[in-house]
Amino acid sequence: MGQVLHRGATTTEAVRGAIQHSQESLRTLARRLGINPKTVAKWRKRCSVADLRTGPKHPRSTVLTMQEEAVVVAFRRHTLLPLDDCLYALQATISHLTRSSLHRCLERHGISRLPEVEGSKPGRKKFERWRLILFRFLQFLPLVVVFQLIYLRTRRLPRMIIMHWPMDFSQHC
Repeated sequence: MGQVLHRGATTTEAVRGAIQHSQESLRTLARRLGINPKTVAKWRKRCSVADLRTGPKHPRSTVLTMQEEAVVVAFRRHTLLPLDDCLYALQATISHLTRSSLHRCLERHGISRLPEVEGSKPGRKKFERWRLILFRFLQFLPLVVVFQLIYLRTRRLPRMIIMHWPMDFSQHC
């Protein structure tokens, strides 16, 4: 699997490693690789060949204060309410709180998703391909035969199946 580079990347990890181990001068190496000498100098100074993270080192809110964030986090951890319910309950205390700023705050603290509760979701069922095949097969049978098959299986006649059947009914009536 290849390395994922951002749009402005001029070097790969292999090139960065070559820069760090090379004994050539900055200008010679830059000319040979077709990159800026400042880039060569930057990678010579670094210990690793991994790109540094972009953005702030410690993300923080531009809307909420530290105290307001603490209130939001404590409220969510204590109540375990969904996002919209938290928003409705907290807007009385923090009037400038919006849904997006609340979500960003919960994301920063790693509590944006509620924990899974046992039995809250039904288990996923495997797709029963035979039902689709049976439906495709039944489309081409005469309608009377289909009704007989359904009646034999369920002991009652289907109600509105005729309305959705993709066939010409005049030939069967």
